[in-house]
Amino acid sequence: MRFPWLILMYLVFPFVAFAQNGTITGVVTTVEGKKPLARASVFLSNSSAGTATADNGTFALYNVRPGQYTLVVRILGYETYSKTVLVGAETIKLDIQLAQKPLMLREVDISSASDWKKNFEAFKKEFIGKDDNAKYCEIMNPHILNLAYNQTKKILTANTDQFLVIENKALGYRVKFLVDSFSIDHINEVVSTSGSQVFEELPGSDAQKKKWHERREAAYHGSAMHFYRSLITDKVMQEGFIMYHFLRYVNPLRPPDEVIRHKVKVFVDHHMIDSARYYVDVVSKLSKYYNEKILKPQLFTFEVMSNGSQPGLYAIHFPKYLYVVYTKKSDDTPDINLYRALDQPNYAVSIITLNTDYAEFDHNGILIGGSTLYEGEWATHRLSDMLPVDYVPDDNK
Repeated sequence: MRFPWLILMYLVFPFVAFAQNGTITGVVTTVEGKKPLARASVFLSNSSAGTATADNGTFALYNVRPGQYTLVVRILGYETYSKTVLVGAETIKLDIQLAQKPLMLREVDISSASDWKKNFEAFKKEFIGKDDNAKYCEIMNPHILNLAYNQTKKILTANTDQFLVIENKALGYRVKFLVDSFSIDHINEVVSTSGSQVFEELPGSDAQKKKWHERREAAYHGSAMHFYRSLITDKVMQEGFIMYHFLRYVNPLRPPDEVIRHKVKVFVDHHMIDSARYYVDVVSKLSKYYNEKILKPQLFTFEVMSNGSQPGLYAIHFPKYLYVVYTKKSDDTPDINLYRALDQPNYAVSIITLNTDYAEFDHNGILIGGSTLYEGEWATHRLSDMLPVDYVPDDNK
C-alpha cells in the first residue's frame, strides 16, 4: 500500500468535516420459506445501536455515527449472522436470511463447584477488570459461562452460547456480550477476547446520570479510541498525546514462551513441582526486552497516518513499535515490561506493536484491520471502563 504523504491534509480532513450520521434498514427471514423472523436481536457490535425485528421481520437503526461496524443478528435456534458495514450518509439496506442451527451437544467440562468458582473469579477479574469501576460491575447470569482450565498449559478458556449480561453501575451501561472465545494465558501473560456486544443505558436518577457522565468522560480521555480520533482530526498534541518511535531488543536471558511452556509441562509430568513453579514464578516474569530506547524527536500525525483502503478508513503505520504518552493522566503502576526513561514523568504510557505493514481504523477510532498488540495503559483496559464505539465526548458535541 502506498501512502500519499504530502497530500494527507487535503485528502483526510475534509471527510471529517462533512461526515453525517447514517441509517441501516432491513428485513430478517428464514432461509427456507423466507418466513419473517420477529424479535430477533439486531445490533452493531461494540456500539449502543441495537433493536429487535418487528412481527414482519423488519428493523431500522437510525442516527448511526459514521464508521465501520459489524452488524450482528441473533435469535435462538438460528445461526448467528454478522456482516461488516461501513456507515456513511447513504442508507444501507439489507436482506438477511438465517439458517436453522443444528442441534449440537457441547463437550461438558466436569469440575467441582469450588473449581468453577475459582475459574469464574479469574475470568471476572480479567474480563471485567481490576480498577475502581470494576467494583460496580455485576455479571447477572454467570452460570451460562462455559469455563475450562488446562492445568498443563496454564490457560483458562471461556465462551457462551447466549448473551452474558453485565450491569456496569460505574458507567451506567447494561452490556450484553456474546463471548465467542476468551482465554487467559498465565505463562505468556496474555488475555484475549473475541465476540460481539451491545450497550444499553441503565435507568437512573439525575444524580446518578451525572456521575455516570463524569466517569464516561474519564474513561474516554486517554483511551485508544481518543488517540485514534485525535489522529483523524490532527489534534494529537492538543489532546495530550505525544508519539515517538521506539527501539528495543528481545531479552536473551528469557527463554521463548514455548520453551517455558514445555519446561513447565515436563516438570509437572515428572512431579517436579518446585522446578515448575520456578519457571512459572521466576523465569516467565523476566523482562522480555532490553536495550530499550525512545527515539526523539516526537512524531507528527502525517508521519504515522494516511488514508486507508477505502473512504472512511485510515491507516496507521510505523516501524514495529509506537510509544504513546498521555500527558493528562499519571500512572504509578509498576510494570517490568514497560520502559520509562529515568527522567520521564509518570504519565500514562502505551506501546503499540504493529505486526503488519499497517493497521486500519475507522471514523470512531476503532481498529478494524491489521495485527496489533497493546502494552501499558491500554492493555489494562477491560469491560469496566469500556465505552460504546459510537460514544461522543463533551468536547465533540
